[in-house]
Amino acid sequence: MITGVGIDLVQVERMRRWRAQPGLLERYFHPRELAAALARGGGADLSLASRFAAKEALGKALGTGLAGIVLKDIMVINHHNGRPELQVFATAQEALKKNGANRMHLSLTHEQDNALAVVVLEVL
Repeated sequence: MITGVGIDLVQVERMRRWRAQPGLLERYFHPRELAAALARGGGADLSLASRFAAKEALGKALGTGLAGIVLKDIMVINHHNGRPELQVFATAQEALKKNGANRMHLSLTHEQDNALAVVVLEVL
């Protein structure tokens, strides 16, 4: 049973501005997630934008927004084949538990100036 669906769109320029502000990215991204995105060189802003969109989409899928959730407690990782996956910790894990979902599906896409994420929460 699906317990929630969320979608979010982020302009890549927003991440370019955030990268220019020391310490800002560290407030919103898990250290492992941030390192992986920045390792993409010229694609870092696209990667960051899609990951931030995933965090926002998760909040929408939960039906609560991101109130009470520390954004660093949501991490997007990529499997060896490139498939993105959400991992949640602490505040985000508690919000997911309250939702009742025990499985998360994530799809990311980006083109030029925009990144989009879709999250589906499910109870198996």
